[in-house]
Amino acid sequence: MAKDGHSVYRSGRRSKEWLKIKLINQEEAIIVGITETKGSRKYFGSLLLAQFHGKELKYIGNCGTGFSDSDLKEMHTQFEPHFTDTSPLQEKIKIIRKIQWMEPKFVAQVKFTEFTQDGNLRHPVFMGLRTDKQLTDVQANSNQTSNKESSEKQEKSASKTKSKPKDTADIEKEEQSKTENDRSIKIGKTTVKLTNQHKEYFPGEGITKGDLVHYYTEIADIILPYLKNRPQSMNRFPSGINGQSFYQKNVEKDKIPSWLKTFEVYSESTEKDIDYLLCNDKATLIYMANLGCIEFNPWNSTTKNPEKPDWVVIDLDPPKKKPDFKLVVDAANVVKEIMDGLEVECYCKTSGATGLHVYIPLGAKYDYDIARIFAQLIAQKVNDKLPKTTTLNRPLNQRKNRIYVDYLQNRQGQTLAAPYSARPKPGATVSTPLEWAEVNHKLSPSQFTIKNILDRFEKKGDLWKPILGKGIDMLKVIESIEGNQ
Repeated sequence: MAKDGHSVYRSGRRSKEWLKIKLINQEEAIIVGITETKGSRKYFGSLLLAQFHGKELKYIGNCGTGFSDSDLKEMHTQFEPHFTDTSPLQEKIKIIRKIQWMEPKFVAQVKFTEFTQDGNLRHPVFMGLRTDKQLTDVQANSNQTSNKESSEKQEKSASKTKSKPKDTADIEKEEQSKTENDRSIKIGKTTVKLTNQHKEYFPGEGITKGDLVHYYTEIADIILPYLKNRPQSMNRFPSGINGQSFYQKNVEKDKIPSWLKTFEVYSESTEKDIDYLLCNDKATLIYMANLGCIEFNPWNSTTKNPEKPDWVVIDLDPPKKKPDFKLVVDAANVVKEIMDGLEVECYCKTSGATGLHVYIPLGAKYDYDIARIFAQLIAQKVNDKLPKTTTLNRPLNQRKNRIYVDYLQNRQGQTLAAPYSARPKPGATVSTPLEWAEVNHKLSPSQFTIKNILDRFEKKGDLWKPILGKGIDMLKVIESIEGNQ
């Protein structure tokens, strides 16, 4: 903040005598690789950057903005002779996109807002290649440089940054990046406006709206198959998890960007048509995250078969007071035991909060009524085996601190958090697919967050993929149930 030194103090009033000045930092970074392209961009997606910590190169993030089309082509031509199959880093990088490693030969100048707690650049923007820097000079900043030294360093760096021809695209990109708090990014052919990227969404962890947008940027290819063509019930948290939130189903088509897709559904309760938003691509995913959608809540069915769900879900919801997650784990394993007896595969994920979700693939072959009846049969069997710890009573005052085995989620329009969706809970937890061997008393829903889920995905792959398979033979399973009674 800066104040006019000649002005007087004015209580409770805003004036032009106070100015909010945004600090933008600059650093040199060594380019150690590039990522594959997505959408209409050619040559490469982003730069992988590193700095020396002593004699060891350490990753400090990747930069995917600040390039013109001519930059991408020219730089790729320069980089290509130095491509290698071996990473120049000792650490393993958590990036979903395919990486093309490079010998460390080039130094980039980038501007950014700050370093994250992990030592990565926040919101980096490429400014140019440095031709005057030796690699060994690119050392990690000790953060002890005075403001004067930092200013001198930035001025010197700017004068030595390799100049680039200014075309219309360059000028537009400069205008877009004047502030990293409110900016625009291009995803394929679509430009998405981002606002208030520095706003804290998870105060306990210092996780910002920009961090959440970055998470969904990285997880997009993984989560989108479970969102595509499914109407979205948006749960918006514009001020973060501690602020007021609200649900939004209907979107006003004349007030949203024309590139967004919607699906019209008649609501019997309101006797009106509702336009649900569809999250079919990365641009929409980021658009929704920018609206404050910390979590994504899709229908169980798609617009292709709106009356027929792709799965049955058993939602194991513990009591609000003194929830015992071990008992939730026990209930999930009983569901698994029942399904094993019917020779039916089922899959489990954390809710990201305090419960567990068990899914059974249907392949969109049966309507919601049949799915709900089947879910009720399974829920009743769970309750029969665990009468002291589970209940089928929906009213809270009738649950008596027992786990609610919710089969009513299997109705058209009902939603649950999608796999890989973040949740508006402390820690920025994620609804995470599990191996059944992990569903034990050591399991905790708080162990999976937006900070570690990409690393887990690299190790485990997509455990949720079978959910979109052909599904079970319901008639055969029901006959089996009746035969066992």
